[in-house]
Amino acid sequence: MHSELIYGCIGEHLPHSFSREIHGEIGSYAYELKELTPEELPGFMTSRGFMGINVTIPYKQAVIPFLDEIDETARAIGAVNTVVNRDGKLYGYNTDLYGLTRLIRRIGLDLSGKKVLVLGTGGTSRTASYAAEKLGARVVYRVSRTSREGSLSYEDVLRDHTDAEIILNTTPCGMFPRPAEQPLSLESFTRLEGVADAIYNPLRSRLVLDAHSRGIPAEGGLYMLVAQAVRASELFLNMSYPDDLTDQIYDRILRRKENLVLIGMPGSGKSAVGKILTETTGKPLADTDQLIVEKAGKSIPEIFREEGEPAFRDLESEIIRELSLQGGQVISTGGGAVLRPENVTLLRQNGRLFWLDRDPDSLVPTDDRPLADTAAKMKQLYQEREPVYRASADMIIPVFGTPEDTASLILQQ
Repeated sequence: MHSELIYGCIGEHLPHSFSREIHGEIGSYAYELKELTPEELPGFMTSRGFMGINVTIPYKQAVIPFLDEIDETARAIGAVNTVVNRDGKLYGYNTDLYGLTRLIRRIGLDLSGKKVLVLGTGGTSRTASYAAEKLGARVVYRVSRTSREGSLSYEDVLRDHTDAEIILNTTPCGMFPRPAEQPLSLESFTRLEGVADAIYNPLRSRLVLDAHSRGIPAEGGLYMLVAQAVRASELFLNMSYPDDLTDQIYDRILRRKENLVLIGMPGSGKSAVGKILTETTGKPLADTDQLIVEKAGKSIPEIFREEGEPAFRDLESEIIRELSLQGGQVISTGGGAVLRPENVTLLRQNGRLFWLDRDPDSLVPTDDRPLADTAAKMKQLYQEREPVYRASADMIIPVFGTPEDTASLILQQ
């Protein structure tokens, strides 16, 4: 990493940022990620050795004293996430506001007259609070663990504000590498109409999935990230892009990052379809049964015989937990992988689940499947698992023809 950069993103920890990839889709300029410690930030800003930068956690407020001019909106928010160097003078902007507003509209949320909770008290929470006010919210409360800066505590919220209609999460709670975390449960929020979460890695945080499970519109922060990057690039280069550029780039990034997860009965064709999807998309194939065999150093029938099904399921969950942290894969799961709800949640965070639904009369039993080694067992298993597959699937793919036909149906989605 060079000590100086032309365009890029600064923050304290950036190993899993998508920003370089997104800017690579926007323009032909070089864009680097530069990690800075708090002690290094002043020297970097005063050297002014860049043309344009995005600013992320934890420096959206810390960069302000180094700027010569601050856009009126960024000043009102009190947070800057884009800095442009024009002839040696540093100009600060807030493109997060543009990104978050577009995300809220994309989800279809109407904040007018609503009670809004903004989780977090950092720079992005200031942006979210400002956005909510501009979109006509009746009242906006910021929420933190410690009730700092006039915010509510989570205890306050659960006691007095479970009638909130909109929740905007700006905390890193639930972000990679700790995607199992969630700032608060939505169980008590009986009037909730929507959730927007700034977290984009994983693609769907536990908070977003919690909302989905209750039929509440919700989305993570990838669209916001792309939209703010497009606006930042316009400021970098002093130009305008077509309105639909954000949607085009979002679609491309999502297709690359999202896992295609195959679920279904043994013998439904998951392995064969997975190989075709890998060849077609270029995404690597991860077969959970194969990975279990490699990890255990023995076959699946041996695991069942020597250690029992619970030990096999524990291994399966461990493999799924590891795979679910990564994006851009084709994941072929074992027939019983979705029996544990936690596995389904993990797989959904970065993936879409496709149930390959083959007629049970067409499923062929084999000796290497301990729970489905006879036709009678196979049919009984299908009857037991069919409701679980249906509930777990984002898309049901009927299996009639060749594996190529099935793969084609998935790719059409």
